[in-house]
Amino acid sequence: MKSKFLKYSLLLPALALLSNGCSKFEDINTNPNATTEVNSAMLATGMILNITRGDISSTKSFMQPFLLGKYLTWGEGQENFQYNKISRTDFSRITLLRNITPMENYATDEGLKKSYRALGHFIRAWQFFMTTMQVGDIPYTEAVKGESDAILQPKYDTQKTVFIGILNELDQANTLFASGSNFEGDPIFAGNTDKWRRLTNSFELHVLINLYKKTGDADLKVIERFKDIVSNRPLMRDYNDNFALAYNATAGQNYPWSDVPAGSGNSFVKSNYTMLTNVLLEPLKTTNDKRLFYYAKPSPVKITAGVSQSDIAAYPSIEPSDSFSSLQTRRVNKDYTDINIRYVNLVNAEPVGVFNYWDLQFILAEATIRGWITGITAQTYYANGITNSMKFITQYTPDLSDYHHNMKMDAVYIDAFPATVALTGSSEQQIAQVITQKYLASFLQGNKYQGWFENRRTGYPVFKLNSTTNLNSPSTNFPLRWLYPSNELSYNSTNLSAAVASQYGGSDDVNQTMWLLK
Repeated sequence: MKSKFLKYSLLLPALALLSNGCSKFEDINTNPNATTEVNSAMLATGMILNITRGDISSTKSFMQPFLLGKYLTWGEGQENFQYNKISRTDFSRITLLRNITPMENYATDEGLKKSYRALGHFIRAWQFFMTTMQVGDIPYTEAVKGESDAILQPKYDTQKTVFIGILNELDQANTLFASGSNFEGDPIFAGNTDKWRRLTNSFELHVLINLYKKTGDADLKVIERFKDIVSNRPLMRDYNDNFALAYNATAGQNYPWSDVPAGSGNSFVKSNYTMLTNVLLEPLKTTNDKRLFYYAKPSPVKITAGVSQSDIAAYPSIEPSDSFSSLQTRRVNKDYTDINIRYVNLVNAEPVGVFNYWDLQFILAEATIRGWITGITAQTYYANGITNSMKFITQYTPDLSDYHHNMKMDAVYIDAFPATVALTGSSEQQIAQVITQKYLASFLQGNKYQGWFENRRTGYPVFKLNSTTNLNSPSTNFPLRWLYPSNELSYNSTNLSAAVASQYGGSDDVNQTMWLLK
């Protein structure tokens, strides 16, 4: 089913947002005088790209979550996230959902209707999850009902209600994908419903592990749901099932960090502003993890002094909480570790996943340690996560010295490595190991703010709190959440005020603890 674009002017705001997420991956004409046809595939493409590319559409935006997650620091100018300053978010993720109903309605047969409905449920679950993770309570049951029900000021639902809704939508997506047909408009899995079903179920496990403090809640049934999914549903099988966008040499479709003649023009990425931190580098160095040599570029000072590029001593780390002036001094002196040049030189350095197979494996390892599931050891899942991360890196790294510094990871090394960092100690110590390895595997990967969210959830890896440089107020605390959007203050203030009062005693403050974290 198709319709001329002029007949659906109500979609214009959402399509404008959609096209921003698409960039040049998909040309979407939002000229109201044009005759562009809207169909299910077109809307699906835009929404999928908004999820997978929208947050990583440029080097600057791509960098931000990794600043907040302490993977790197930035020497061009003091960035707020670098020093824990969080302000207001927006609800653009929810705005995108206006395209779901038209996408479903334009489907031409029952098999496609099921698949596009399934995709709609998945996208809703994804967007609501990412939004509630930032602020707490959000509009859910009345969200995106301005056209259908004339609800322009939606009420806020409790975070618990939102999570129950997310889980139910993912359950529905699983059922619909199981009986739906392959569909068009999918730039990730080419419309393969089996891969989408595996992603849906794997992502639901991610949602559930974030509810680990709520296992006693009879309404949520966290452990029961988790066990059922692991036992009875298909899950992602390896890194080829990653929910990842692959980049290419076409202008506007390059890897976010690339700066090549046909690339994005991000010349400042070669200006030596990026400095890798001790949170990332020291665990790699301590365990002789060769991913160090694929992630990083050695200090020119160390190389000039005669240290080999294959020596971990050539890779000094930065404490991200140090003063900006001291970081600038290190940058000027050039005695620091930069990002590997492969990320800059290659237009398709690697597909960027917002949910990856190794994420699933580390989730399963954590759940096993917590006693939620049995039958396969936590070490097995943990090892799968590590080895798939390594295999992925080697798959997408050309065999050049500048890209692995003569410390190649071959199959023998990869298979043997997990035993050198085997899980040991108490359950809490093992969880710390799992989250640390998840963090290391997520360098320049993962859904937005994953490293920071995991630290907020578990305390791992440990971030140093420096009250003299911390821009949060008070400087003795890390922030815990974003503030609600300013346009909600203007256009939905009554419902927002009620939500803030019920959650946070009337104070919309970054230091307040949301329900999920209690």
